[in-house]
Parts: sequence; C-alpha cells; structure tokens
Amino acid sequence: MHRPDISEFLEHRDAKLGLTHFAISVGSKQKVATLTETIRNNGFKVIGEPRTTGDGYYESVIADPEGNWIEITE
Repeated sequence: MHRPDISEFLEHRDAKLGLTHFAISVGSKQKVATLTETIRNNGFKVIGEPRTTGDGYYESVIADPEGNWIEITE
C-alpha cells in the first residue's frame, strides 16, 4: 500500500512509522542476565548489556534476525 501523504510527511521530518521494539518480562535480574548470555552464545546481537535504565527498569536489549529490538526486562 502506498500513501503519498505519508511518504511526503516522512521526507520532511525525522519520523518513523511502525514498531519500535518488543519488551518481555522474565521475572528477575538473574534471568535477564542468563537469557541475554544464552542469546549471545546462540549468535544473536546484544544491543544493550543488562543494566538499570534511567527510568528504573532492569533490562537488556537484543536484536532478532530481522533487526527488531527486543527488551528483556526484570
């Protein structure tokens, strides 16, 4: 589907459409760290190491094979 009005809007702004990321809660800091390491060991890219974010969440961020970002949260 093509909508010229959206294409023109995006050409003139720093805007993106669509999904930003997924977030999955695993229940604990240890599970965040363990799952992140398992994912890394299976060849996937870790975008952000496990950490506490500025808004208080403990998370890591990985990329799936299509480049989508997935937050693994406590």
